[in-house]
Amino acid sequence: MEINPAVTFKHDRSIMYAKRPKVLIVGAGLAGLTLGMLLYKAGIPFEIYERAAKVKPLGSAMYFNCTTANLFKQCGIYEEFVALGKYVSSIKMCNENRELEFSVDFEGHEELYGANGYIVSRPLIYDLILRQIPEEHVHLGKKVLTMQQGGNGVLIRFSDGSEAEGDILVGADGAYSAVRQGMYEKLKKTNKLPASDALPLPFSTVRLVGQTHPLSAEEFPDLTIDKSQFRNFIATDKMYTWSTSTTAQNTVCWGAILFLDEETSKDNDAFRNSEWGPEAAAAMCEQVKDFPIISGGDKILTLQDLIDRSPKEFLSKAMLEEKVFKTWFDCRTVLIGDGMLYLSIFFSHTL
Repeated sequence: MEINPAVTFKHDRSIMYAKRPKVLIVGAGLAGLTLGMLLYKAGIPFEIYERAAKVKPLGSAMYFNCTTANLFKQCGIYEEFVALGKYVSSIKMCNENRELEFSVDFEGHEELYGANGYIVSRPLIYDLILRQIPEEHVHLGKKVLTMQQGGNGVLIRFSDGSEAEGDILVGADGAYSAVRQGMYEKLKKTNKLPASDALPLPFSTVRLVGQTHPLSAEEFPDLTIDKSQFRNFIATDKMYTWSTSTTAQNTVCWGAILFLDEETSKDNDAFRNSEWGPEAAAAMCEQVKDFPIISGGDKILTLQDLIDRSPKEFLSKAMLEEKVFKTWFDCRTVLIGDGMLYLSIFFSHTL
């Protein structure tokens, strides 16, 4: 049969779509949702499975630099993102005497890289990304029990007796990922898992974060400044750093990080597997309440002033595990996390 080169052939997009791999994402955190958003924009089939019956995005603020902002431009949500955020022109490094030591400046980033950096409340950015995904693609109350993978695809079984089949499995379910543990268990049996990947997750810091309700300029004068006042405080006589930043919603996001030694690491080990939440945060609030902060006014404030003005349901304490895994994929399974997907976020090192 001869083919006329002048004839234009139209592809059947429904057939093309059917041939695309279906991606199963375990974990509805920021990494899982962002991947879901990107797949949805690209027209690639996917489903997201989250073990929690209700997702409550805890945490304080996130700094997104120009790289992530440009990603949001490509996804068509940049204007919404900017409306939620407050421009960060610098991060001011201060001492316990409320004095500026030095500043890390970001002026000119839009001209150089195409976008500026912004501080955005974590619950607000979570909601923005979630709204980009049709709700029927997000399944809650799905705790992974087992997973199988092979030449024909992947199969996940959940604790409620249901199953899910697909072509690619993505583990975006946190530091203690069920997907990672399942994958590593199989690799270990075949002696394919590096010894370092089999070691327990080390942790060297504990993080406490919170966010105030909307404040007045009288309570926190820096809120009147159109740029986010992002300050990081460094102690000289204690193993802590703490931070504050102002948001577009007239709230103050704050946090404190305790750097652990051998003894304090043992004291905090009970929190290693606990959920983020206000119960675990109460004791650490007592430890950091007298740390000095800067409000931009004449009043001498401490973290206690922000703690008192923060809804308790949004206080959270969590361990920060620090480990680089050598093995991040096997066959049809791949692992991602907030750190891999949001390379521009250094939230865990500031707030």
